[in-house]
Amino acid sequence: MNSFKKHALKLSREYTQANFAWVLSFVISLVFLINSFNYKEGTIKSLVLSIFIVYAVFTLYQLFLTWKIKKDLLKFGAIQPITRKLGYIQLLSILSANVFTASFAFNLIKKKKTPEYTFAVYMLFTQIFVIAVSAFNLFKPYVTDTFVPAMGILLGILLFQIVTLVLVSKYVQDESAPSWFLIIAVLLIISSLTGNLFNLLLGISLVIKARSYDRSRIMKWNTMWNKITRNSTAILGMFFIILMLSLSVCSKYTFDYDMAVENDYGSLLQKPSLEHPFGTDDFGRDLFSRIIFGARISLLVGFASTIIPLIIGGFLGAIAGYYTKRADNIIMRLLDILYAIPGILLAIAIIAAFGANTLNLILALSVGAIPSYARTMRANVLMVSNYEYVDSARALGSSDLSIIFKQIVPNSLAPMIVKATLTIGGAVIATSSLSFLGLGVEPHIPEWGNILKIGSTYLESHSYLAIIPGLAIIGLVLSFNFLGDGLRDAFDPRMD
Repeated sequence: MNSFKKHALKLSREYTQANFAWVLSFVISLVFLINSFNYKEGTIKSLVLSIFIVYAVFTLYQLFLTWKIKKDLLKFGAIQPITRKLGYIQLLSILSANVFTASFAFNLIKKKKTPEYTFAVYMLFTQIFVIAVSAFNLFKPYVTDTFVPAMGILLGILLFQIVTLVLVSKYVQDESAPSWFLIIAVLLIISSLTGNLFNLLLGISLVIKARSYDRSRIMKWNTMWNKITRNSTAILGMFFIILMLSLSVCSKYTFDYDMAVENDYGSLLQKPSLEHPFGTDDFGRDLFSRIIFGARISLLVGFASTIIPLIIGGFLGAIAGYYTKRADNIIMRLLDILYAIPGILLAIAIIAAFGANTLNLILALSVGAIPSYARTMRANVLMVSNYEYVDSARALGSSDLSIIFKQIVPNSLAPMIVKATLTIGGAVIATSSLSFLGLGVEPHIPEWGNILKIGSTYLESHSYLAIIPGLAIIGLVLSFNFLGDGLRDAFDPRMD
């Protein structure tokens, strides 16, 4: 066998993604198969079994595509055009919400993929999922007054995104984009107000390529995002985070908040159905709506309790790293005292003293994280301060503050951004943990920790009340961790 063809098989992104897609699709198919039987009553859940059959069909077809790609690579050293055309059939898997096989299909049908193409694909996925999830409200006895106009706007944006995907696929190159894409970029940035940040990323990327004549700037942008988009787990993590964010924004207009908080004693502990996809809790509240609204709290607390220590800790670390000796000793020794207190215990003490509410929870989690960010920024500043361009700025007479915030801090942000992304997941877990203990968000507010606390009392009879919020927490935390790993690789110049 030709060694070149073996090497092509080893390095093929499509082959790696094909294996990744069919394995994950197979695992999900097994989950649906296991849950398609009611073991206590000895009956079959027809809806779940139907979903399993659909997933199984697309999984088998994905396995066939994987075999076909391997065959092409071993025989020809490259994927043949006819094999890429088979990906159009797999695009239908998006109708079953199988994002793994559908994303692979989009990657397969286009041989040369730019970051803009990947943004456009996942932008479309996010919009489809938001519309599909919101559409479940049609099975409820009533919907919110803004449901119809909101769904109309979302469908209009979806059509615009489909057109954008086609145009991006056809006209956007690695180093340039036609100037008329600026109009599309503006519309994309405006539509990102729905929470779909893939719109924003695509809009910014199109502006850079349509207006910038600095080739090095474009190549730097492409290099960073190519590393992230090549990482299947990182881009899927980003997709889930942005999906949760978009649902949190759009749910204000497509979901009825009363169904998440108002008691309905005629619908106590109902099993999952079309009207209540995740069932109802012991107060008759719709668990599906509570999970959607709970994402708001988890994301809000996660982001806020990361941004606050990032800014404060980053500022203190920059001052300590630049002004060594006395300033460094004073700032870092005070932060060491704070660092010696376990973060979760400090949060519990603050909440116990000032009361359990969302604002106090954010402050409690933020205070304990400040020393960690200060240490990271201090180490970066100590390293960057010795670079030649900093010495040049001093020689030109720039003030210390100008050097710190114009020269040193911007070149020290990459590790801070990576750290922030990785620690948001920890903040989400801390939020849910404190709420579970009754020390976080107020009990009546739908938050994943509160939901999990209620569901934990029904593990034997209605296990889904605890499993679903638990899976939501796991999914969001894993997504932030995957994205953080991808960003770390993207900012590391040693990684290809």
